[in-house]
This record gives sequence, structure tokens and C-alpha cells, in this order.
Amino acid sequence: MDGDVADNDALVRGRTTAGRLSGVVYDQIVEMIARGEFAVNSRLPSEADLSARFSASRPVVREALQRLRDDGLVLSRQGSGSYVTRRPDAAVLHLVPVGSLADVQRCFEFRAGLEPAAAALAAERREDEDMRRINAAMEALERCIAEGHLGVEEDGKLHDEIANATHNQYHISVRASLRSHFVVGMNVTRSLSLRRAASQLRAVQDEHVLIVDAIARRDAGAAYEAMNAHVLNARRRMFEGI
Repeated sequence: MDGDVADNDALVRGRTTAGRLSGVVYDQIVEMIARGEFAVNSRLPSEADLSARFSASRPVVREALQRLRDDGLVLSRQGSGSYVTRRPDAAVLHLVPVGSLADVQRCFEFRAGLEPAAAALAAERREDEDMRRINAAMEALERCIAEGHLGVEEDGKLHDEIANATHNQYHISVRASLRSHFVVGMNVTRSLSLRRAASQLRAVQDEHVLIVDAIARRDAGAAYEAMNAHVLNARRRMFEGI
């Protein structure tokens, strides 16, 4: 039994190490794409070449490439290799802590599993006072847009209030404990949107409007779908091409 536990521990450590290494390779490839070293429509070096370049094993490189495909930065062509599909704004490199690009994207994945369920539950359980706080958070976010402010804290506050409206201690505590991680992604996407046309921040706010409206109507299904679309769109906006 002890031997089995030791083997399992070693396996978990191995997977954790591989995951961290693939994140490093992922970050480096994203940076090279953003800086134009790998142009849009160009073919990435082979797995073997990338392994040699980054001093990483083929499985680690393969996992990094899969993450890049998941995030829409590259696509694979059977028998031909991996090709760059879009070039993110290089500003993203300055908005994310060094070595954290992969972590931020995985955080969006986690949010996509967590927050739609919270929005649906909030629609079912919210009380009048919850709705008052959600609406107040929306009004604060609207002022940020009108005045050209970033609005990261206000955005976070809105999502906090939606979690609070679930009246479920686990949703509330998970949201509170991971808020600093969520805020990093919000800072990136809102900062990038602020650099572009005003219509983009308006589009983000319109997504919030749909969520809040569904919660106000107690439509759990619509709240789930609206929040799911919002989080997935935020993930996409992080690497929106230039």
C-alpha cells in the first residue's frame, strides 16, 4: 500500500512539473508571436525543433501547443504542423506578471466552470437587497465607462455581488479567496479594451447587462448562458489579434 502511495505521489509530482514546464514554453511562444517573431499564417518550428530550442521534452512541447490551440493562437494541419492564426497585442506582455500568461488563461477556464453556475444560482435565490447591491455595482461600472476609467475594481465588485447573491458559502468563499487571481485577467482584458474603440468596452458592459437582467428576472438558464458567454469572450479578448 505504501509503495502504491509513493508511486502515486511521484506521478502527481511529475504531472505538476510537466504542467509548469509546458506553461513556460507556452508563455515563450506567445511572446514570440506577439513580438512578430512567428508571423500570422507562418508555420511554427517542429516539435523536435521547439524541444531543442526550449530545452523541453516533446510531451511538454506538445501540451504547450495544445494550450495554444485551445486559446486560438495556432492551429494544426494534418501532416503539415502548427500554424499561427493570430497575433495578440504585445501590450498583453506588459499587463500580465512575468511567466503568468498560461496561468491567466487557465484561470479563465476555471471561471468558465464556476461563474455561470453562480449566476444561475443567484437568479434562483437572490433577494431584493442582493439585487440592490448588484444594480449599485452596475451603476458604478457604468460611471467608469462614461468617464473613461479602467473599472477593474468595479468589475470585480459586480462579480462579487453575484456570488454573494447565491447565498452559498462555497461560491462566496471561493470567489473571495481567488479574487486576486480573477482581477489579473480583468485588468488585462479591460486594459486592452480601453486601448481600442469605445465600442469594445460598451460590448463588455452589454454582456454584464444581460447577466444582471437575467438575474433580476430570476431566469437561471439565461443567467448561466450570459455569464458563460461573458467569461469565454473575456478569455478570447485577452489574445485578440492586432
